[in-house]
Amino acid sequence: MQNKRFDEMTLSKETQRAIAEMKFEVMTPIQSEAIPFVMEGRDVIGQAQTGTGKTLAFGIPIIERLERGGEDIEALILCPTRELAVQITGELKKLARFRKDVQVVAVYGGQPIQKQFDALRKGARIVVGTPGRIMDHMNRGTIRLEAVRFVVLDEADRMLDMGFVDDMKTILFALPDERQTLLFSATIQSVISVVGKFQTNPHMVNVVGEQITVPQVEQAFVEVKPWKKVDAVCHLIDTYNPVSSLIFCNTKRRVDEIVRDLQHRGYHADSLHGDMSQSRRDSAMLRFRRKQSKVLVATDVAARGLDVKDVEVVINYDLPQDEEHYIHRIGRTARMGRGGRAFSLVMSSELPRLRNIQDYAGARIKREMVPNLQSISQEMAQQAV
Repeated sequence: MQNKRFDEMTLSKETQRAIAEMKFEVMTPIQSEAIPFVMEGRDVIGQAQTGTGKTLAFGIPIIERLERGGEDIEALILCPTRELAVQITGELKKLARFRKDVQVVAVYGGQPIQKQFDALRKGARIVVGTPGRIMDHMNRGTIRLEAVRFVVLDEADRMLDMGFVDDMKTILFALPDERQTLLFSATIQSVISVVGKFQTNPHMVNVVGEQITVPQVEQAFVEVKPWKKVDAVCHLIDTYNPVSSLIFCNTKRRVDEIVRDLQHRGYHADSLHGDMSQSRRDSAMLRFRRKQSKVLVATDVAARGLDVKDVEVVINYDLPQDEEHYIHRIGRTARMGRGGRAFSLVMSSELPRLRNIQDYAGARIKREMVPNLQSISQEMAQQAV
């Protein structure tokens, strides 16, 4: 079936002009499936991965349906991290650039709250933020929710993982009963059980099956003993010499251990996980984007919403906890039509789980043969002397 085009939709001239200037022509599956129902005023549950165009899927209809000339906050968008809040805000500002009556304000931790006070005081029609900081503004009276008509929970599964469940519920209870609630998440089972009661007869949009994997990603695995994994990482980086590589671990402690090992071996590596302060996370991301560090080691939660265009290699140091997280991880490479490689370091006991991931992804994950890792380790030790 041919994908729908934006210029075939009945939209305002301002929105059509903004979409054209953003150089979007053909809708992604989540956009073509979700936008008509959001325009109708239906509650929606959208299951889709990061990078599938979710922001436009809710942003276009919300901006179209905002009251002309209004002054109150009409749309509230909750997301798990500062990085994602900034990303969503940037997209919505581009979409609303020709609507002079639409101001989009981001609120999140790690930024001086006075700056956010000033932005909110000047007027906001759409507020994007993390649950904790939105709660802070609610308690201070600097965000008023009585006029909110639209609420979006973006990457809701990550917000649950990060412990925002109570904040999310408090915010949702504080909103007017007459509102439209849109839920977007890569995984939905746990999310629906927690926040499903806040929606009314939601329409389900599931495009995971249609975009289950990224065809431009060459996927492989290396069978390796756990104590040889760092050697394997070094071999992969040295062999493919990527401009930027992203390594995923399942725990914060493992992230820090690997970064220390890589730095000791002379690699420019940085950490990214939830125990780091916001300023440290921002500094790590800045160095990674500027290519001052070529390797970023991260947990799933910290990397959610990460948008770096030149990640050429993704390495699963630990196999992810479930199949959907695998898809999310490898989707960090091969962005914007570029190619990329994804490698998984697997112990022999994990091969059955890898086969499950392969079946779920509908992709061939080939075996990567590496030289004897002991000889690599010895050679590197000699070079360090």
